Amino acid sequence: MYYVFLLTPNQTPIRDKYFLEKLLNLKGDDGFRMNEVLVSLWYIMGLWPVVYSMLLIPSGRSSKGKVPVWPFLLASFFGGAYALLPYFVLWRPPSPPVEESELRKWPLNVLESKVTAWVLIGAGLSLIAYAALANGDVWKEFYQYSRESKFIHITCLDFALLSTFAPFWVYNDMTARKWSDKGSWILPLTLIPFFGPALYLVLRPGLAGLPMPSVSPTVTEEN
Repeated sequence: MYYVFLLTPNQTPIRDKYFLEKLLNLKGDDGFRMNEVLVSLWYIMGLWPVVYSMLLIPSGRSSKGKVPVWPFLLASFFGGAYALLPYFVLWRPPSPPVEESELRKWPLNVLESKVTAWVLIGAGLSLIAYAALANGDVWKEFYQYSRESKFIHITCLDFALLSTFAPFWVYNDMTARKWSDKGSWILPLTLIPFFGPALYLVLRPGLAGLPMPSVSPTVTEEN
């Protein structure tokens, strides 16, 4: 966070403000064509919080300290990984067990739905393809933006952090679903940014009210 606030480049604050207004659709069509890679990155950052919501609710809930996960997930729609980091520090396994009734109610009925998972991976692949099909000049322009712009530099770092933490939470969720043996082949794929975790959400089995095991070893006391 020290790097984010104090050391990131900040050569183009006026341009950053303009880009942000364009991406938020606060400016009309003025003839300027936004960089395709930047547009893809911006919208895929809006999908990441959905991925983390599907991984953290309920299998990433904290069992100690009564730290609720949902405020951090809501904040992540605006603050990305920077909003989730405090929860990662406060989180204590194992997660509380899930009641059958919870699976039929909001938000679990949506977050556990395969329809949600398929829509998520479909939207993500479309955005990735949109950026991948951009020509070399567009990528060079984006690289230059990332070296000059605080807004774009921080967003790239945010994407990298979310990609880095995702495999751990996939493993935690996989363990909760007792799929760590059969689904172990997918873990290396989760290292692929966004696509890997999204693919896991499509393939994972349902919770069906299973208790939540922890990825951490259990400490027992001897009497």
